[in-house]
Amino acid sequence: MDYISTRGSAPALDFEGATLAGLASDGGLYVPREWPRFSSEEIAAMAGLPYAELAARIMAPFVGDSLAPERLLELTTQAYGRFAHKAVTPLKQLDEQQWMLELFHGPTLAFKDVALQLLGLLFEEFLSRSDRNLTIVGATSGDTGSAAIDAVAGREKVDIFMLHPQGRVSDVQRRQMTTVLAPNVHNIAIEGSFDDAQAMVKRMFNDTAMTDRFAIGAVNSINWARLMAQVVYYFAAGLQLGAPHREVAFSVPTGNFGDVFAGYVAAQMGLPVAKLIVATNVNDILYRALTTGDYSQGTVTPTAAPSMDIQVSSNFERLLFDLGGRDGKAMAEQMAGFEATKAMQLTNAQREGAAALFRSARADADDMSTTIRWAWENCSELIDPHTACGLFAARTAGIDAAVPVVTLATAHPAKFRDAVERATGHRPSLPARVGDLFDREEKCVELPGDYATVCEFVANIASPKA
Repeated sequence: MDYISTRGSAPALDFEGATLAGLASDGGLYVPREWPRFSSEEIAAMAGLPYAELAARIMAPFVGDSLAPERLLELTTQAYGRFAHKAVTPLKQLDEQQWMLELFHGPTLAFKDVALQLLGLLFEEFLSRSDRNLTIVGATSGDTGSAAIDAVAGREKVDIFMLHPQGRVSDVQRRQMTTVLAPNVHNIAIEGSFDDAQAMVKRMFNDTAMTDRFAIGAVNSINWARLMAQVVYYFAAGLQLGAPHREVAFSVPTGNFGDVFAGYVAAQMGLPVAKLIVATNVNDILYRALTTGDYSQGTVTPTAAPSMDIQVSSNFERLLFDLGGRDGKAMAEQMAGFEATKAMQLTNAQREGAAALFRSARADADDMSTTIRWAWENCSELIDPHTACGLFAARTAGIDAAVPVVTLATAHPAKFRDAVERATGHRPSLPARVGDLFDREEKCVELPGDYATVCEFVANIASPKA
C-alpha cells in the first residue's frame, strides 16, 4: 500500500513514510492510493474478536509491508492494554434506536487516545530503525494535545510541541497537557483561536527554514495513521449491531472532520453504513458545506464544546479529493482558492457524492444543554457537550426506525464538569486514575499568536533531524 497527496505533486510514500511525514510536502494530506475492501464473509468472520485483534485485522491492508502482521498485533495489544474498560470502546443502548459508543476509556479520557496510543508506538517503532529524530508540532482544541502528549512523553528521539488557544480549553483539558513534565514535552499557549494555531502548524510543515533542519511530524488528524486507527471502532460497533447483515448509522461530533472521515473510510471498506451524521455546534462550516455547498470560513465562537470550535476542517479536503475523482491538480487549485479567499463552493460531484452518505445537523447552546439533560433524565447517563451535539443530531436526523443510530461519545463528562453540572445539577467526578490532576504542577509557555515567535521557540529546543 502506498499513499498519495490530495494535491497531487508530493511523492508517494509507504505507510512508514506517511506516518512520519504527517502532512505532504505539497501541503496536501496523504490518503491510500486505493481503498482496501473486505467482503461480507470477511467482515462476518471478525465478529467477536477482541479489540486489539480486530484492530490488527482492519489495519493490516493499510500498513502493508511496513510492519509484519505479528508485530502489528503486538503494538495494538500494547496500545489498548492501557484502557480502563476491557471492551476498549464499549457500546451502550440509550433507547429503542439510539446507542452510544464510549470512546473515552483511555488514559486522557477522550477518543483521541484510541488512535494516539497506537501512533506513539508507531513513531517509536519506525524511529528505532534509523538515527532520525522527530519533532512533533501540533495544534489542539483540547483533547488531541493531552492524548498526544501522553502517547509520546518520555519516548526517545521525539520532542513534542503542542499549541493550544489560551483560555479556550477546559481546565481539565489544559491540566492534562501542562502537568506532564517529561523533558520532551513542550506546551505552548498562544493568543488566538484553534484555527490560528492550526494555521501555524501547517505553515511550519511548508517552511523550508524549519523542515531543512528538523524532521517535523504530525499527531493531528492530518496524520493518516491516526485516522486509520479510528476506522476500527466503526467496525467494532457495526459488528455488535448486526453488520454485515444490518446497516448502522453513526452520528459524530465534528470539528476537524477526522473522526467522521474514518467512518467514511469504514464504508469504503465494506461496512454497511446507512448514514454518517455530521454534528456541529454553532461553528458550523461543515453543516453549511454539506447542506448548501458553501464552505466559507466564519469567526470562531467559543462554546461549551471547545474541541468543535473550528472554522477550517482540515480533513474535509480528503473527502473532497475522493468525491472529486481524486484529481490532485483540481484539488490543489480548489484549496488555493479557499486559502486565498476563505470561501469556496463545492462542485456538483462533491455535493452529490457527499449527499449519498452524509447529512448534517447544527446544535446551539440550548440544544446541547437540553440533550445533556435528556440523557441524564431518561437514560441515567452523564454526557459531555460534544457528545450532546452528536446525540442531538442523532435524535433529530429522521433515520429509519429499523436502523440503529450510534452516537460517538468522544469525551468523559468530567472533562467538562461545569457544563454538565449546569444542565443536570450533577457534577461528574474524574476517574480515580486521574483524580489528583488538580494537585499536579503545571508547566507551560505563553506566546503571542505570532508565527516567527513560535518558530524561534521550537528551533531553540528541538533536536535536528539526525
